[in-house]
Amino acid sequence: MKDLFSVEGKTVLVTGGSRGIGEMIATGFVENGAKVYIAARKQADCDRVARELSKRGTCIPIAADLSTDAGARALADTIAEREPALHVLVNNAGANWGAPYEEYPDSAWDKVLALNVKSVFHLTRYCTPLLEKGVRDGDPARVINIGSIDGIQAPALETYAYSASKAAVHHLTKVLATKLAPRNITVNAVAPGPFESKMMAATLDTFKDAIVAGCPLKRIGEPEDMAGVTIYLASRAGAYVTGVVIPVDGGIRI
Repeated sequence: MKDLFSVEGKTVLVTGGSRGIGEMIATGFVENGAKVYIAARKQADCDRVARELSKRGTCIPIAADLSTDAGARALADTIAEREPALHVLVNNAGANWGAPYEEYPDSAWDKVLALNVKSVFHLTRYCTPLLEKGVRDGDPARVINIGSIDGIQAPALETYAYSASKAAVHHLTKVLATKLAPRNITVNAVAPGPFESKMMAATLDTFKDAIVAGCPLKRIGEPEDMAGVTIYLASRAGAYVTGVVIPVDGGIRI
């Protein structure tokens, strides 16, 4: 029972791991003894975060453009060249786009859906053989997709492609959970509310007080909140959980 929440010795890949929620998740895994690969589009950003996290454990940076099928395949191939197995895949890389309803461009849909939805499918598919090798007795391999409460409720801001993409991630999570369960791979999603991140910076600069006032727990999410839920899902404690979407929002959706 004392090792119920342990992720020590597991190999983890976190996309979008160089900032924001991805960095929070990567930090949690590194500090709890996992070997963590972080992937992001800019090598310099990955290198900077990996240098800092390597002071506390093992973190390895990889530059990857996951907006294309080829980019997802290349990242999976790189991990397969370096590791005999992958225990946890965290699909966190994402993009947002805000614009007024009358002006919302078609290019926003292409960019946001390619990274937020298609890359989740492509990378999970290409990592499946490596995840199968990461299955342990009584401890399945894990896929954790990062959605959003904006995919559960209508968002206050005009982020049409983003909210639709996150609802799609939530449903894709259930579809993949059904598909991969026979291979002993669980697939779950986390739906964050407001956290301090580059994506949320402009919103929090303007609306933080209102967001806090509307949150039953009266605060913005902390890094430990995101690390905690992903470690739960990746540990033996979450071995019997699959196909669910867990909101981490201080109760805002209610």
